[in-house]
Amino acid sequence: MNIKNFLPILLLLFSFNFYAQGERMKEKKEQIKALKVAFLTTELDLTTNEAEKFWPLYNTFDDKQFELRHQKMKTLMKRMNDGGLDKMTEKEASAFLAQMESNEEELFLLRKKFTANLKTIIPAIKIIKLRKSEEDFNRKLLQQYRDKGPRK
Repeated sequence: MNIKNFLPILLLLFSFNFYAQGERMKEKKEQIKALKVAFLTTELDLTTNEAEKFWPLYNTFDDKQFELRHQKMKTLMKRMNDGGLDKMTEKEASAFLAQMESNEEELFLLRKKFTANLKTIIPAIKIIKLRKSEEDFNRKLLQQYRDKGPRK
């Protein structure tokens, strides 16, 4: 078999592998989201009326927050981790810092708008419980990840 025939087959195999990895990540994300919904449902003790209004708003917020953190910050973190920091000029570093601050501000404004919208749906105490519950969930998730991590 010559290289011209082998190359398309090789590319096809690699694309299936990347697709499978993407699907596994998608499944993991969905599993985590389902666990989070169950956890928050238990912790917040929402009425039926509150839940009907809360979940669409929360899901929209959560998706936007995920996109901001994992898409925009991914580019920033890559730049920081690939050794680019040592080669950066002061001007580039200032621009990079401004971009990081802009992303953080965008996350803050998203959370602020979400909280303002929540105030029309659930009482302030449940909004506070939501924040605490999100932190508790993230802490538990991180602990499970650490417990299942590679053993030394």
